[in-house]
Amino acid sequence: MSGEKLSHSSSTDGKVLAQSNYVDLDEQRRAALAEIDNAAFSWFHVRICLIAGVGFFTDAYDIFAINIASTMLGYVYGVGGKLSTNQDLGVKVATPVGTLVGQLLFGWLADVVGRKKMYGVELMIIIIATFGQALSGQAPAIHIIGVLVVWRFIMGVGIGGDYPLSAVISSEFASTRIRGRMMSATFAAQGFGNFAASLIALIVVAAYKSSILSEPATSPKAVDYCWRLLIGLGCVPGCVALYFRLTIPETPRFTLDIERNMRQAIKDVDGNWKGIQTGPDNSVVTHKIDVPRASWADFRNHFGQWKNGKVLFGTAWSWFALDIAFYGLGLNSSIILTAIGFGTPGGTGSRKIYNNLWNICVGNLILSVAGLIPGYWVAFYFIDKWGRKPIQLLGFCVLTSTFICMGFGYDKLISSHAGTKAFVFLYCLTNFFQNFGPNTTTFVIPGEVFPTRYRSTAHGISAASGKLGAIVAQVGFASLRNIGGTNAFVGHILEIFAFFMLTGIFSTLLIPETKGKTLEELSGEDQENFVRGETVE
Repeated sequence: MSGEKLSHSSSTDGKVLAQSNYVDLDEQRRAALAEIDNAAFSWFHVRICLIAGVGFFTDAYDIFAINIASTMLGYVYGVGGKLSTNQDLGVKVATPVGTLVGQLLFGWLADVVGRKKMYGVELMIIIIATFGQALSGQAPAIHIIGVLVVWRFIMGVGIGGDYPLSAVISSEFASTRIRGRMMSATFAAQGFGNFAASLIALIVVAAYKSSILSEPATSPKAVDYCWRLLIGLGCVPGCVALYFRLTIPETPRFTLDIERNMRQAIKDVDGNWKGIQTGPDNSVVTHKIDVPRASWADFRNHFGQWKNGKVLFGTAWSWFALDIAFYGLGLNSSIILTAIGFGTPGGTGSRKIYNNLWNICVGNLILSVAGLIPGYWVAFYFIDKWGRKPIQLLGFCVLTSTFICMGFGYDKLISSHAGTKAFVFLYCLTNFFQNFGPNTTTFVIPGEVFPTRYRSTAHGISAASGKLGAIVAQVGFASLRNIGGTNAFVGHILEIFAFFMLTGIFSTLLIPETKGKTLEELSGEDQENFVRGETVE
């Protein structure tokens, strides 16, 4: 009976399914989805947020730890106590390049193979690559910076996979009224990962203080221990979360709309909220519902319509514009703090090395606590009250203003002690409105506005556009910042960031408001008669 089509008007092998026995498959599908959309907040929702959030904690730790580790690497392996511009660029840009690849690859695989089957694979890649960095060495034929670039690229592939997978799993399991908070809570773990990287760096530097001060400045071996511990400890939270990721259930929406297994999806919906792992339906006869299938032709047809294509462009460009500034600042905060003279280290020789590392760690902690973390959680509080679009518009508007102030007023601000404090305040304000703004919403919205069969793929495309922005920012920052002298072009770079924030305002206008709407209402497809029949395979 393989391929046999069943409906109220179809017949196969001379057998006609009686009208009275016909089950309204559309109604069954709507009922299963409604149970997810209207489910009361439960421990299951908390568990999903924790499992997904630990991954983002790990991602942020591994991404932003290099901001401090690159300074340490400069003292140990650089010339004159610092890495060359290309070496610094290599270790910082390798991860975004890998992340872009991972977002596209895992985004597509999650829609083809399944969310559950891919979840955990990306974490294993991150753990292995992080451990590899900590054990890296060099030999006459290869420099350690080259080895780190390779490992950080591989780690980036794993980090990239985490974006579409965590976003889609969070959105597809969430009730409609709390979906924004679930997704933003998952993403907010990034702030704590950034904070943890700075805190661990501070602890490590303090622990090795006596060793750093007792060694000659030309050969600070203790600093070599510091960066290896800082990077290597990043695999610990990933190891803790791995088991839970490998045992997370498949989302009923994937089972329903991509695997087309109505019976299994209904069993899963009932089991998830009761904590029951239902397992796959291994019956000989499997009923498959007839719904739109993913294909290249179908993809072109769906996104070829302006109403759908403009949404994908809006999410992709908004993320691209945001990450120009977010990673331009985030991966270079140590450089900017040094450029403005914030906490300029005193002393000479080994004392200067220790003071510089301490000041960089403290400076990054201040930026995390004063701007990054509060921004994430204010977004969490308001995202299901105000909506995604108003928060993103507000964020881009404020960011345009702060970058204009920091960029065009750069020389005047850094010329005095009071001006430097004002610059740091604006810097923290910028971090705050990045996260209470487009950094959170560019993650949330692409996980909501696309059909199930393309949700992960389209989220991966949007996220990869962001990482393209991160790469452009990092290459541009490294190429431009020393024009006219050491760090002399930083103010103009901030002006460029202001321009991209302005473009983000216009791309946001292409995106629909998603607050209070089901994923199916947001899919851009008519849900009436979405199920066209059933086959038995």
